Amino acid sequence: MQTEKVEEEEDAPEEYAALCDFTASGSEQLSFITGDKLLVHNKSSADWWWAELQGEIGYVPASYLRLDGAEEGDDPWQDDEYFGSYGTLRLHLEMLSDRSRTETYRQVIVSNSASLRDKVVMDLGCGTGIISMFCAQLAKPSMVYAVEASSMVEHTRQLVKQNGCEEVVTVLQGRAEELELPEQVDVLVSEWMGNCLLFEFMVESVLLARDRWLRDGGVMWPSSAALALVPCQANSYYKEKMAFWERPYGLDFTPLQPLAQQEFFTKPKFSHLIDPEDCLSASCDVICLNMYTVQEMKGEFQFCVEKPGIFHGFTAWFTVQFESLEMGGATVELNTGPNSDPTHWKQTLFMLDRPIQVYAGDSIHGNIVLRRNPVWRRHMTV
Repeated sequence: MQTEKVEEEEDAPEEYAALCDFTASGSEQLSFITGDKLLVHNKSSADWWWAELQGEIGYVPASYLRLDGAEEGDDPWQDDEYFGSYGTLRLHLEMLSDRSRTETYRQVIVSNSASLRDKVVMDLGCGTGIISMFCAQLAKPSMVYAVEASSMVEHTRQLVKQNGCEEVVTVLQGRAEELELPEQVDVLVSEWMGNCLLFEFMVESVLLARDRWLRDGGVMWPSSAALALVPCQANSYYKEKMAFWERPYGLDFTPLQPLAQQEFFTKPKFSHLIDPEDCLSASCDVICLNMYTVQEMKGEFQFCVEKPGIFHGFTAWFTVQFESLEMGGATVELNTGPNSDPTHWKQTLFMLDRPIQVYAGDSIHGNIVLRRNPVWRRHMTV
């Protein structure tokens, strides 16, 4: 009897409070507003739960809910998980193997080497310290503060010494929010970009460091950033995730298509590689960030379809620019789009609920907003 009682309690519905509004777009989704109390019957997946509100039942996004009566976690930024992932070599191998990314940063240092001489530099989130060592070996600044919060920092110190840079590079462990430096810096360099530009939201730590430690007239690298968007076809992905259920092995599995849409299309597909032929129009920059001011992370778009096709969704990528330290010097750009050399970020695919036939001359317009996820604050809601 005691075992059965435990099982009943574990399977019993739990009451959750809504953290923010959600407007449903499908018959099996449940609409609610901030503060509503929802009864969660089944946590169907990590992203979508089956819940009840005032007698109505449907799917709700799990990230919009919090267990009723529970306080937000002590670590809303999930720093243990985040910095833990950068304490292993897996991510560093991926980043260092990305030649487009790494060579762009080296090119920035080389092209500004004369102006960097005797300057003070901060490399925020330095990882293995490669950008700091580029500075020390190629530009001769007076000091480079290499800042890293993860446990990788011990290896970074060893690498700096191994490569003869210890007289210039000082490795510091800590978060940007807790950082203490003996002086302000002339240049703040960081590789803060994530999938779809802002994922992980390291950008907020960079902006905090900017406000505290970048001297008046100092330079930020990157200096600006832009998120590009294009309406596109995604025939193979649609076939793999949705059309598959039409007649597998001669059987009708179409009742599973609404569930497949919820599971596969309500969140973006990272590490997507779009074929330029699948772009239905020219791309445009929908969000532009000046790293010295940083406006709201939202924008509008209007596309004119250039050729007939099946409109499956949008593909996004980003560019970042590095201004020259010299008057009139050339700006260096890193482009993660489909017409540039591939990077480890690749592109990000956002699928529509269902595909739409479009023709040349059709207009596709709307708006986009990027913000922190209300619960998992290093994640992003688009």
